[in-house]
Amino acid sequence: MAHVRHWSMAAGLALAALLGGCTSGGSASGGSASGGSAGGQASTPAAAGYWTHNRLLGAQPSRDWSLPKLPSPGATPTAQNPLLAAPRVGALFTHDASGDHFCTASVVASPGRDLLVTAAHCIHGGKGGGYKSDIVFIPGYQDGATPFGVWTPRRLLVAPQWAASSDPDFDVGFVVLQPLDGKNIEEVLGANQIGFDAGFDHLVRVTGYPASADAPVTCMNRTSQQSARQVRFECGGFFGGTSGSPWVTGFDPRTRTGTIVGVIGGYQEGGDTDAISYSAYLNSDIRQLYEQAAATG
Repeated sequence: MAHVRHWSMAAGLALAALLGGCTSGGSASGGSASGGSAGGQASTPAAAGYWTHNRLLGAQPSRDWSLPKLPSPGATPTAQNPLLAAPRVGALFTHDASGDHFCTASVVASPGRDLLVTAAHCIHGGKGGGYKSDIVFIPGYQDGATPFGVWTPRRLLVAPQWAASSDPDFDVGFVVLQPLDGKNIEEVLGANQIGFDAGFDHLVRVTGYPASADAPVTCMNRTSQQSARQVRFECGGFFGGTSGSPWVTGFDPRTRTGTIVGVIGGYQEGGDTDAISYSAYLNSDIRQLYEQAAATG
């Protein structure tokens, strides 16, 4: 049964974003991610206060899409409300000159126990842009509720290839969070591991936020190789807002953890329809970026 979205004012804003179309990132290129683009400034203490209940509900998805289309029978699965909660996943709200937007992010294991992974385009505008402001992470977000608190970043990090040319092969970003009430995010929620150079074929569980006023959705399917540095995942229902959603393989329903082998982003900034999503391949370049982010924890 297809997931039914709430058509609130926020959903209407999300639909308006769908009509805008989607632009793809720059051309693919190789090169090392060593010496990631200088990290963005930490959010000011006022960032959490900026996100009132109304602003959360009115935020527009960062990922643009074509209008939803019904898939052919048996063509692809459709995302559902998750039977098991994924507390390490949350909505990532940002603010820039074009307004309030949101993506998805998740907690990834790190020595500092304070790290998120998301799509680079969720936290940095790419070529001609810069790091976004007033960012907050709300794990378990649903309809304006903040069950695990509102977390603010200490540092943002994307690869120089993304910052310079919006290279889709580097559309992965990391967020180092500040502690909340004396604890780091991993102490509160736990974390998924992250896998590098793990290959292209995995059975993954993908959880993301398709609209700011909606609940998260989850889908399981196998991934496949799209190109030398891009991975493909087919499942309907991943509309605007799901950029940055983690692709978790080896998911353990008891611990609710697994290994992240991708995030929605990359080619077409994650895809221009709800049924096909992409991720930059997490290779040694992305490993270097992760290690640089983890070292700042």
